[in-house]
Amino acid sequence: MLKSAVTVMIPLLFAAAGGLFPAVAGTLNIALEGLLLAGAFSSLAVYHITGSIAAAVTAAVISATALSALHVFAVFKLRANLFISALAVNLLSSGLCVILSDKIFRTRGVIVSESAAGLQSRYIIAGILMLAAAWLAVYKTPFGYRLRACEKDSEALVSLGIRPQVYQGAALLVSGFFCGIGGSFLSLNLGAYVPGMSAGKGWIALAVIFLGGRNPLGVLAAAFLFSLAESISNYAQGIMSLPADFLLAFPYVTTLIAMIVISILPRKDS
Repeated sequence: MLKSAVTVMIPLLFAAAGGLFPAVAGTLNIALEGLLLAGAFSSLAVYHITGSIAAAVTAAVISATALSALHVFAVFKLRANLFISALAVNLLSSGLCVILSDKIFRTRGVIVSESAAGLQSRYIIAGILMLAAAWLAVYKTPFGYRLRACEKDSEALVSLGIRPQVYQGAALLVSGFFCGIGGSFLSLNLGAYVPGMSAGKGWIALAVIFLGGRNPLGVLAAAFLFSLAESISNYAQGIMSLPADFLLAFPYVTTLIAMIVISILPRKDS
């Protein structure tokens, strides 16, 4: 059960770590779902052709970051609404994966390839290291100070001749980089690409960010909480006679209850 929880946690951890950057900069990135899906498809496609994990992960990072760059261009150059542009990225990613799958593999359904062995331990170590790097970047560097100032006091940045949009755009690009890696694990570990295989993990990553108090250590704990709840849900389906809908909803209900509790606790302290 714990191994299953870790498997579920890995893409969540990368997506939440990436989403942390725009979250602290005041530009919440709701395109995480589409970025994960782009990373999943491109990594499996390249791995199927080359057999190289490094090339597959690189392709995932490039595709997800390119979508993030498109999002940045739409928001900061074309002045599109931040959330509408992000939703467009989600829809574009889903549709583009179907089109490319049809052109490259002659199928709009499942794409099967060989699964790469020993990925879980590598990814979990990389995920924790990158989460630590995110903490250092956000809270211990001049870049991080300016990034957080974008949300708290953007006028102070402007008075210093610093454009907040530059840092907010960089934060969105970083989230694409992280999501690309997380998406690559989804497909490479399974050895297949399934349409819509991100399955709401991008949205859950947003909840994980705020459930963890926008703190990397809290994000790690929140990601594990949701993953453990999903693992328990999957395990319970085989041994309990409870309705399937209830068991499938258990991880999401657990996350919702945890968020409510976290939001109430500061009020009690005050």
